[in-house]
Amino acid sequence: MTATFHTVQRDGEPADRDALAPLAFAGYAHFTAMQVRGGRVRGLDLHLDRLRNASHELFGQALPDERIRALLRAALPEGEDDVSLVATVYCAAGEFSAAAQAPHVLVRTAAPSAGPAGPLSLAVFGHERMLPHIKHVGEVAKTWYLREAARQGHDDAAFMDRHGHLSEASIWNLAFWDGDSVVWPEAPMLSGITMQIVRRRLAELGIPQRSQAITTEQAATMRGAAVMNSWTPGVAVHRIGTARLPDAAPLVAVLHGAYALEPLVVP
Repeated sequence: MTATFHTVQRDGEPADRDALAPLAFAGYAHFTAMQVRGGRVRGLDLHLDRLRNASHELFGQALPDERIRALLRAALPEGEDDVSLVATVYCAAGEFSAAAQAPHVLVRTAAPSAGPAGPLSLAVFGHERMLPHIKHVGEVAKTWYLREAARQGHDDAAFMDRHGHLSEASIWNLAFWDGDSVVWPEAPMLSGITMQIVRRRLAELGIPQRSQAITTEQAATMRGAAVMNSWTPGVAVHRIGTARLPDAAPLVAVLHGAYALEPLVVP
């Protein structure tokens, strides 16, 4: 299905053909994705931190937080409260250049999403992302593995590092349930905004959580598993590789309950 964008702006102005054409070949950029509800978002501070830190690491400079917030507000459509929003930060010099240039911001909005219903089946592949802590573009491997997982009869792909430890899924963070605690994989990966929100709200609720290295064999002993991203704080997973997992309803309820405590704020 082809996405229909409601708004596409570059630096706060409608993006024309000349502004968009170079991006068709740009693979050196980073972004953040969020769901806007009633004109507000959850975890705004975390999104701003992500964009600022990644810009410093990739470009050596970052736009002020207030400038980013203004660009997010400018892209929100009047009279339409619920949308998906993606903010991408890039430099006009593009790839294969060490030129020091102030970054630009492309913001686009589309229809809101709540993610798939699940439960999902995940194929497991050995894969480690470049700069795993940054949400960057140009990741052909993630789509390749997603398509390969579908070819094998699965819904999506999960990744395993060189030590045999599960890290993340194609566009998802993983979470497990041992019957008492939420268990997060310990491996090089992207710490997603939804994951960060859930972790800080679980801490406030006093719900036990921990991080540990998890193999596929250990995953099979868990009492449930789920994935999360900007669409949703939890979709049940019933299979990871050959490991079958029990009903994850208790885990999904905990994740959704924690996430709902995060306040919605205006950019």
